[in-house]
Amino acid sequence: MDYRLNKDDLMEALKGWNSFLGKKIHLIACGGTAMTMLGVKPSTKDVDFMVPNVGEYKYLIKKLRSLGYKSVSGNGWQRKGEDYQFDLFRGNRIHTTELFESPLGEGRHEPLFELSRLYIGVLNDYDLISSKLMRGDRVDFEDCLKLFEAHLETIDLNRLIEHFRELVSYDIAVDRLAKNIEIFVEMLKERGLA
Repeated sequence: MDYRLNKDDLMEALKGWNSFLGKKIHLIACGGTAMTMLGVKPSTKDVDFMVPNVGEYKYLIKKLRSLGYKSVSGNGWQRKGEDYQFDLFRGNRIHTTELFESPLGEGRHEPLFELSRLYIGVLNDYDLISSKLMRGDRVDFEDCLKLFEAHLETIDLNRLIEHFRELVSYDIAVDRLAKNIEIFVEMLKERGLA
C-alpha cells in the first residue's frame, strides 16, 4: 500500500510528539511535506523536516528513540506499525543539499504554527525549489512547477535561477545538476508560467 499523509495527518502526528517533549524544538518542513503544509499538494508519502539547531536535533532523536522510533535509513525514523517515516535533516542540510544560511534566519522560512513545545515553519520558496531541483526526480520537477504556479506573484524567476546556480556551484556533481534549472525554465515556458 502506498500510504500518504495529508496536512491533518501531519498535524496529528506533530501534536503527539509535542506532548512528549520537554523543551522547544524548531522544525522546518521541506520537500513534499512543505508542499503539503502549504496546500500545494494534497498529501505526501515521506515526511521531511529540517531541525536546524543541532542541540535540538540531538534532543529530538533521543526522545524519538524513547518513543520506539528506530533509524531506518540515514535520516529516516519510523515506529513499528506506522506506514510512514520521518526524515529529519540536521542543520542546514536537506538530503545532499547544504543551504548557505540557517532556515531559522529572517526570511528563510514561513512560520506555520506553534505548539507548546514545537515550532513548525516551511522552508522559503527559493531554497525549497532549488533543493528539490537538485534531487531532480520527475516528481520533484512536478512539485516545483506546482509551487511556482501557486506562488507566481511572489517568486522572482531570475532570483531563483541565480540562487539555484549558486547552490549547485558548491556541489560535487555540478555538471550533472546545473542543467536542471534550464529544464525547469523550459517546463515553465511550456506551461506559460515564464
